[in-house]
Amino acid sequence: MKPIYTSASEAIADIQDGMTLMVGGFGLVGIPEQLILALVEKEVKDLTIISNNCGIDDWGLGLLLHKKQIKKMIGSYVGENKEFERQVLSGEIEVELTPQGTLAEKIRAGGAGIPAFYTPAGVGTPIAEGKETRIFDGKEYVLEEALRADFSLIRAAKADRFGNLIYNKTAQNFNPIMAAAGRFTIAEIEELVKPGDIDPNQVQTPSIYVQGLFQAKQEKRIERLMIRS
Repeated sequence: MKPIYTSASEAIADIQDGMTLMVGGFGLVGIPEQLILALVEKEVKDLTIISNNCGIDDWGLGLLLHKKQIKKMIGSYVGENKEFERQVLSGEIEVELTPQGTLAEKIRAGGAGIPAFYTPAGVGTPIAEGKETRIFDGKEYVLEEALRADFSLIRAAKADRFGNLIYNKTAQNFNPIMAAAGRFTIAEIEELVKPGDIDPNQVQTPSIYVQGLFQAKQEKRIERLMIRS
């Protein structure tokens, strides 16, 4: 059985200044909302965050940006967040922009124990500057190193007490690979069920990758609400 935390603050109690965190989500979809809020309240700082993007100005990782808790951001997208853009342009935050597919593979490789891999994405661009390149079958590839994190904070729709996880549709996004690449993975979940209540064929993240569970209700905000006129 995995530890089941009674509060978000208890779940992130061991996260300290200067740590590297992977945070699941794509925009606001599949983000561990309550765990992020707990980080804001704890005022932990000098964090390196690995995530696709940085939320929006008033929700998700954007809340950490406003309090200057992020020292470095490793992601693939700056848009939808004016404060993120401002800090990047003013040099207040270090940013490592990575092609989205490469970012996903760097995380997946980290979880699989693969230290590095070659990819054609970024060859001949600033992405490849200072990195080793090689020719395979007449095509040039750049060497990208894998990513790991001290903690992975992820979000799932359902978990059993062993820590087996199921995600809700596109909220799966980066969460499964981040679960594998974190040295300690905390899953914020919506529904907790008894062992045996999840069909093994439906498990998307096996329990071996999860070290703790926190059940919470999510707001599930929408980045940009589009309605028919």
